[in-house]
Amino acid sequence: MQHTVGSPLPPPPQPGHGPATGWSMAAPHPSVPQPGPVPVGAPAPGFAGAPSGPVPHHPGQTPLPSATHAPGAPQAPHAPAAAPHPHAAPHATHHAPAPPARDTTSHIQLPPGGPVAVPSPPPGPAPADTGSTTLAVLLIGPAGAGKTSVAKYWAEHRRVPTAHISLDDVREWVRSGFADPQTGWNDNSEAQYRLARRTCGFAARNFLANGISCVLDDAVFPDRPVVGLGGWKRHVGPGLLPVVLLPGLEVVLERNAQRSGNRRLTDEEVARIHGRMAGWYGSGLPIIDNSQLDVPATARFLDEVLTRALTSPPKW
Repeated sequence: MQHTVGSPLPPPPQPGHGPATGWSMAAPHPSVPQPGPVPVGAPAPGFAGAPSGPVPHHPGQTPLPSATHAPGAPQAPHAPAAAPHPHAAPHATHHAPAPPARDTTSHIQLPPGGPVAVPSPPPGPAPADTGSTTLAVLLIGPAGAGKTSVAKYWAEHRRVPTAHISLDDVREWVRSGFADPQTGWNDNSEAQYRLARRTCGFAARNFLANGISCVLDDAVFPDRPVVGLGGWKRHVGPGLLPVVLLPGLEVVLERNAQRSGNRRLTDEEVARIHGRMAGWYGSGLPIIDNSQLDVPATARFLDEVLTRALTSPPKW
């Protein structure tokens, strides 16, 4: 069935019924003015207006006097209507926009996201409470270090709203033309990596501007500071707190063997990445060796590291 351009589309027919009743192809579009002037004071459709003539009465009933003038009282003369100005624009009735309904969110103004500032140390001798502080945390480590598992657990068990943003998840938003890391590092994979990191940073800044903490995870190499850690600092802000998870190579290889799909790397690639991650030693960033720690214990160590970082933020 063809429909006129600009006319409202019919509602979908219900199963077992024909086209929905009450809809017509000739129904006027709400944005198209209808021909013919509407008389001022005309009653709305469906409502009876006041009669223009005398009120009819039944035989035997005393006619009621007009409610406008008392019997015998002189009527005030009507003032002559002012002549319209020759250059005056036709009068248009303006109606104030209706306030949004209570069940919509269009009226809620969200604060814009900005660079995350360096967290200030808590006042007084009381230790910092990471469980009630809005933070931006970056978990760094090789494939198989447990970054995603620890980040999810830590975010789910905090007393304040916390979001987990995984760089690998954002990278996999690209379905057709995805730069698989197993094919090696090239211009295409680096471009998608930079785009995913910028997207993660934009999301983190907006979450934090609205009082929601963020924990991000990425395999950042220490020998590429401009691409890795420097890029995160540019996109999130100087208040980002990086923490390195670096278990032993045997643990990383065992965890990588349990993966599937493009998240699983070859043993040679895992060993190469793990060797490059050793460069974080001596960098000044906090490092957690979670070789013998499960996910809850690693999350507790992470809280301790962040408590020290709030008191004395790392220089990076």
